[in-house]
This record gives sequence, structure tokens and C-alpha cells, in this order.
Amino acid sequence: MADQAGNLTFAIIKPDAVGAGNTGKIIDRIIGGGFRIRAMKMIHQTRKQSEGFYEVHRGKPFYEGLTEFMSSGPCVVMVLEKDGAVKAWRDLMGATDPTKADEGTIRKEFGGSVGENATHGSDSDENAAIEISFFFSKLELV
Repeated sequence: MADQAGNLTFAIIKPDAVGAGNTGKIIDRIIGGGFRIRAMKMIHQTRKQSEGFYEVHRGKPFYEGLTEFMSSGPCVVMVLEKDGAVKAWRDLMGATDPTKADEGTIRKEFGGSVGENATHGSDSDENAAIEISFFFSKLELV
């Protein structure tokens, strides 16, 4: 994946959006935003898996609630490809707080709160590589 640094990012359609039936609408927005989906699967994380993924946030006030929420139901994990993928995906998602997100962003349309805001995206190319490898093998990237 090193040859594609900057072109790949990791995304999650979170349990709130999956549970509300918005998975297809969000995927349509991703494709409409010019992304290519390189890998995708629906999973239901255990609490332990969620804690492992969000280990970087352990000890922060939101950690317990976040890991509980992320293991509360199915979510869709994806690898997205586009030039400048991390920034492009973060721009399409919008601000973490849906009430502060710009009109037309995914979180503005589908997010309910800071904690249940429909989607996750990597915040850097380095974290994208780490997050992708947490859920996908290189063989799964097509």
C-alpha cells in the first residue's frame, strides 16, 4: 500500500447510520464524491475489538461511550481511494458535531450527535494505513 500513500483512507458507516437504514444512501454519496471503494464489509465488532481499534483514545472521557456504541450493532468498514483521500473523505463527512457540519455533508444529513455521527474517517495518511490494516488484509483490497 506504500505506493498509494495519500490515495487511500479508511471509513466506517457507524451503527447508528446502519441501524437507521442509511448505508446505501451513504455509499451513494461516497461514490458520488468520486471515491472508489477498494474494500468493504459489514461487521459487528465485539467490545474488545472496538477497544483495540480505539486504543489510541483510552483514558479520554469519551472512550467508554465510544467503544460501547461502536460495538452496539453492525457497521460497515471500507477502504476508499481518491487523490488526497483523507482530506476528501473528511470534507465529505463534515464536522464531528453534526450541528456544526456544513450543509450537504454526510454528518449534517445523517448524524444525530457528536457521539453518534454516522461515519468515521482516518485523520492522517499514517492512521489510515494503521486503520486499514486493522480490518483488512492486502488480499482484500481490490
